Amino acid sequence: MSRSNPRFLRSTLAAAALLAAAGCSQQLMPTPNLYAGSKNNPFADVPPALQHSDIDVLFVTDRAETKDKNGKPDFGYDRSRSLAFGSYIVGVGENVSWEDLVRESRTQSRKTSLPLSRKEIRVVGQLPATPALVVTPEGKLVDDPAAAEQKSKLRDQFCAEISRRLAENPSQKEAFVFIHGFNNTIDDSAFTIAEIWHFMGRKGIPIAYTWPAGRGYAYDRESGEFTIFHLKQFLRGLASCPGIEKINIVAHSRGTDVATTALRELAIEYRNAGKDPQQELKLGNLVLCAADLDIDVVSQRIVAEKLPAVPERLTIYVSETDKALGAAGWLFDSTDRLGRMRFSEIRPEQRKNLAGMGKQLQIIDAQISADGIGHAYFHSNPAVSSDLILILRDNKQPGAENGRPLRHPDDGFWEIRDDYLRASAP
Repeated sequence: MSRSNPRFLRSTLAAAALLAAAGCSQQLMPTPNLYAGSKNNPFADVPPALQHSDIDVLFVTDRAETKDKNGKPDFGYDRSRSLAFGSYIVGVGENVSWEDLVRESRTQSRKTSLPLSRKEIRVVGQLPATPALVVTPEGKLVDDPAAAEQKSKLRDQFCAEISRRLAENPSQKEAFVFIHGFNNTIDDSAFTIAEIWHFMGRKGIPIAYTWPAGRGYAYDRESGEFTIFHLKQFLRGLASCPGIEKINIVAHSRGTDVATTALRELAIEYRNAGKDPQQELKLGNLVLCAADLDIDVVSQRIVAEKLPAVPERLTIYVSETDKALGAAGWLFDSTDRLGRMRFSEIRPEQRKNLAGMGKQLQIIDAQISADGIGHAYFHSNPAVSSDLILILRDNKQPGAENGRPLRHPDDGFWEIRDDYLRASAP
């Protein structure tokens, strides 16, 4: 069939619509199996200053700033050459007390509705626009000294914001960065990391890195390329903050391409300078969820560049029930998407390498039931969200002996089912 055929175009739009449906729910995500019907209480040690229904997410963005209908700061899908950061206050429920929120967060049969809402966006700082270059009298292209000085001051301001947040919550001096996918808004991004952080027991610092998505798949793909320089700026700046001991990254869908491309370029940069990328970036866990990446591209741009060696651990969640990735594979004439990879598709020599990287690279096959298109299962499915929490909060390796009783049928692959960590009702 010709790709200019109207039927093909309609089918393409339908496939893109499936991907567009990958946005986040406006209700607090379901309670992870880890807590429902269990004596396990992640909220027992939450500092008093954080015991309320609001969640203060640190956002970093190169979306262009706009105004909402009330004249307050907002960020849409247009691009900005200047990276901004600030506070995004997520509200959970309506006039819900801390005690009620804790109770409803420990059951899968909630009696109270817990909608997520934007309460406030407050911009704290904005970096100089990029590129900021000048030509010397000798004809050389160099960084603009004035912009470099301004950037240094903004870095100090950013690190001061990190220190303020760590002082409020000193039990885990780690950052948890979420990088969203196609068609997500700044609200979607903030909501997702807020609810994951909430169920982690509100430890560390939740950060939403939100890039200019939301105007169609083609535009968003190019926005993913546009944001790479700014994401590298952000990761360098965050790693330079003295209070941060470890940076953990969760990337979803097209955000996996954004994250891995930036990390690949940083790894090349640091290695060429004779430095260890992992130490320079303080990179702990890198988690790729529902990765919208062609497997052949991954083998050349990620594996061949030794990216799995950059974080302390790389975890990849895959699921055959992910209809959005099925649509993406059809749309780009690429049947093999990383987020739907099967063990049978891996060559014998690759299986051997996977087995040898058991503690550094793990692939989790989510053999789960899925509502709708099944693309946001990493936080919408209570079994998978439980496993994600054990990775991020507790840094646990897979295996029953480590408190992560995943099935292990094949070298390098682990399996998770709907009943994973599900407790019997008391």
